[in-house]
Amino acid sequence: MKLAFNHPHPRLQTLWNVTQIGLLIFPLSPLVGGVCLLLAALRTCQLKYRSVIHSPLNWGFALVSVLLIISCSFADDKIQAFLGLFNLLPFFVLFAGLSTLIQTIAQLRQIALIFVVGSVPVIIMGFGQIFWGWSFQIQVLWILLDIGLAPGGNPPGRMASIFMHANLFAAYLAIAFTLGLGLWLEQWPFRITDTMNRPFKTDAMNRVSTRSYPIFLTVSVITSFVALILTDSRNGWAIAIVACLAYALYQGWHLIIAGVVGVMTSVLLAAFAPSPIAETFRRFIPAYFWARLNDQMYPDRPVALMRTTQWDFAWSLTQQRPWTGWGLRSFSDLYKAQMQIDLGHPHNLFLMLSAETGLPSALLFFGCLAWIWFAAVQLLQKSHNLDKKDKLIFFSYIIVISQWLIFNTVDVTLFDFRLNTISWFLFAALWGFVYSSSRLRKC
Repeated sequence: MKLAFNHPHPRLQTLWNVTQIGLLIFPLSPLVGGVCLLLAALRTCQLKYRSVIHSPLNWGFALVSVLLIISCSFADDKIQAFLGLFNLLPFFVLFAGLSTLIQTIAQLRQIALIFVVGSVPVIIMGFGQIFWGWSFQIQVLWILLDIGLAPGGNPPGRMASIFMHANLFAAYLAIAFTLGLGLWLEQWPFRITDTMNRPFKTDAMNRVSTRSYPIFLTVSVITSFVALILTDSRNGWAIAIVACLAYALYQGWHLIIAGVVGVMTSVLLAAFAPSPIAETFRRFIPAYFWARLNDQMYPDRPVALMRTTQWDFAWSLTQQRPWTGWGLRSFSDLYKAQMQIDLGHPHNLFLMLSAETGLPSALLFFGCLAWIWFAAVQLLQKSHNLDKKDKLIFFSYIIVISQWLIFNTVDVTLFDFRLNTISWFLFAALWGFVYSSSRLRKC
């Protein structure tokens, strides 16, 4: 297993160290971790200015920035619209710097491991919240350290840990689960058996480290998956299943694919099949799953809280102002005026951006993100010089980006600082390796 404690360019070593520290502490202290990441990105942009400006994707996000500023200037509430830029523009800078700093597959592996390690205390607090009634509010120097744990979860009964909502925690857990599973698959099957049977030729510390690593990953994957179930998030369940199927397809494990598809089909039949068929499957499928899928668990939900209602309204706003939109952060007020209910977003990032910023900026924004995904898939297919295990961790990042895209079709991660930063960090990491690899192939 090749990790990247050392950066391939010694001049960037300090910035790489700061990035790793920032990522590790980020879940518990978003302010300190975020400042570390931003400073590393800004300094990288300064040191590697030519590389930054020669990246075509950075020019794409620069054009998106211009379109967003133009959109804000046409908004009815210009102050709110310009404030909304802080959810996007600083992250374009973060992307530009970190995608230049991160260049190797070993760095991708190191980032994945740091992310999994950093998720451990967050998951432990989630279990404490649900099973042991933990609740607290820790605040040091205002926002230097600000961690809150709501009793019983948020909404009640759904694990949310230190996140504002269970769905957001589910998105975080899906990343931890996917990256942890990718690292675990690197060790399976021979690494575990080999380390158990390996003669004692190395020092004690190396033996303990080599044997404990697969055990840690196994426990991490299991606990993150169980926590994901306890979030009661349909979105989280869906993208976790996507990860399992993607890995099984990649590994050629047809029996696992058949098993997962069989379980999914049974749950869907229990939820949506005609009554006689559904009742048969409900005898062995827990209501916790099928009742959540078909909304029988929450039968009195107002129509205004239905996603289809929100999507229809967002699209109608887009049709009224297709070029410049209504302005960032405008959807909530417009929806409340129409439906008399408070709602932060329409549970679809593309529809929200198209309604608030116009179709040109929304299409260009998602076009840049899609470019990263397609370029990564293309590199995976054509990279014959990559080791099998290196391809696996690279594939893990492609899965995570796919999960982000799927999740944001039914929810929005933009307004949660933790998730938004993590998302841009992972996009930058993937693009950094893809772009540096493509330049090496041209040399």
